[in-house]
Amino acid sequence: MAAPLKAPTPDIAKAARDDVMSDAKANRKNSGSAHPSQASATTPEARVALAEPPDAVTWPSALHVLAYQRDVLERTILFFDTLRRRANVMLEHEQAGLPPLLSFKYETLLDGRGLERPANYALLRITEVGDACWDDCVDPEKSPVIILDPRAGHGPGIGGFKRDSEVGIALHTGHPVYFVAFFVDPYHGQTLGDVLAVLRRFVEAVAERHGGKPPILYGNCQAGWAATLLSASCDGLAGPAVLNGSPLSYWAGDPGVNPMRLAGSFVGGVWLTEFLADLNQDRFDGAWLVQNFESLRPGNALWEKYANLFTRIDSEADRFLDFERWWNGFYRLSGEEMVAIVENLFIGNKLEQGTVRIDDDCSIDLTRVRNPLVIFASYGDNITPPHQALGWIPEVYKSTEALKAAGQRIVYLTNPHIGHLGIFVSASVARLEHRAILDSLEEIGELRPGLYEMRIDNPTGDPDCARDQYSVRFEPRRIEDVRFACPRAAFEQVRRVSDFNAAAYRTFVQPWVRAMTNPWMAEAMQWGHPMRARTYLWSDRLMPWMGAFAVLAEAVAKDRHRIGDDNPLLAQERALFEQITAFWEAVRRMRDAAQERSFAMTFGGGG
Repeated sequence: MAAPLKAPTPDIAKAARDDVMSDAKANRKNSGSAHPSQASATTPEARVALAEPPDAVTWPSALHVLAYQRDVLERTILFFDTLRRRANVMLEHEQAGLPPLLSFKYETLLDGRGLERPANYALLRITEVGDACWDDCVDPEKSPVIILDPRAGHGPGIGGFKRDSEVGIALHTGHPVYFVAFFVDPYHGQTLGDVLAVLRRFVEAVAERHGGKPPILYGNCQAGWAATLLSASCDGLAGPAVLNGSPLSYWAGDPGVNPMRLAGSFVGGVWLTEFLADLNQDRFDGAWLVQNFESLRPGNALWEKYANLFTRIDSEADRFLDFERWWNGFYRLSGEEMVAIVENLFIGNKLEQGTVRIDDDCSIDLTRVRNPLVIFASYGDNITPPHQALGWIPEVYKSTEALKAAGQRIVYLTNPHIGHLGIFVSASVARLEHRAILDSLEEIGELRPGLYEMRIDNPTGDPDCARDQYSVRFEPRRIEDVRFACPRAAFEQVRRVSDFNAAAYRTFVQPWVRAMTNPWMAEAMQWGHPMRARTYLWSDRLMPWMGAFAVLAEAVAKDRHRIGDDNPLLAQERALFEQITAFWEAVRRMRDAAQERSFAMTFGGGG
């Protein structure tokens, strides 16, 4: 029997603290030391360097100082101009209705708002890749792929954010590609059941276009468990489903590594979600969800991404603006829909228990899933670690024999360090893991029932869509290999507290809140949200004096005086920035440790 699936070593765990906003930062290892030299201070070279006399230190000359001062001034101008441009891009995107941010041309096939059970979703067909049309890219013999993006605060597009993406790789491997987008506001009275009904109609429509061939469902994060709900409903689905960073076991996780699972306990449960939706006229503002994501790594949100932009302003500005346009495009969910998600899934953890009821005539039962499942998770993901992506399997299937008897095939693969968004946006992950998954789906469908770990051998380390540079193998595993410890009794306490608080809120407070709110108040709350205000307040539309940076930045760009890496002051700047980053990381660790202790003291166990 294979050894149980375990978390990576501390060195790999440190490498998990990546910046998901770029491929380079997504794979950058963070040693946690205050200065790079500290990490290797025990090597012979380091000991010699430390033994050198003080007079061997290179001191900056007057020319170094003058050059550095000019460079800092120019970078400061370009930095604030980039913040101005980001604010203008955000306002322009809002005025345009926050359309999907896809790097591919598409056409709309179905608008979910016009279906029998309406919901704010749309089915798109990818028509062109650059200058190549659909017919030049697609192999009609291959199964169609439907990519579902998460509706978790942001708008659609992360699965096709750039050419080397899930959409791009699926097209390059010959699959017809469809994309599920959604609109800014939910349909009036929209429920989770309405959403699933619309998604099911989309799946049926794609199958009809391809002679009844069931499509491959490619679900990212929240969309992954949505695809699972479709597979586990009374009707079920026949096609394979790929779940990327998708939480299905919400209570699972490692203490000190995955604090998000504890968040609901500190606010008293689902009542706060309901209260925020009531203040917004039964619409839950996605900015609150994005704020929760940022709070997991406050150092990155408040310091690291801006420090990286400042130090690399000549090369990072355009990439920063592209990502921030998506990151700051906030969508909304209906109050009923969001409450059902939090109550049933995040706090209730009812999915793996088979007690989620979407409609009156049907409950969700994961034992109904018969289509092959491919689960992709990463130990660098502090939002959906492998514990949450895989922990449901031993809860649903009590033994490996029970899984085999059910005729189910579950394949999982893990990455040691990529972050949550890196699973969806990293070009290197798209060219290797996602390509390998798509190329192996036929083989997965032919596997004997059971649990398997997918292993990818890539000797070159440089996957290329035009050349076969890797091999894939499937190693049998047992249910015990994906069993993780979880303080279930403590989380049951959280659920009971949540139910009590929700009942009290609905009885004594909710009628008054709904009576006081109005559309003007809701709109003011949205635009006053810190996630929006901190961005758009840099716009020259609101702050005319910011227009000066546009003029100055244009002049700087024409005559840029960038200093070289040999400037000693630049090395000191980088060392200082690393120390500040280490400080923020220490603050985050202390906060998370305090939350773990508080949870254990209050509910009887922290994991």
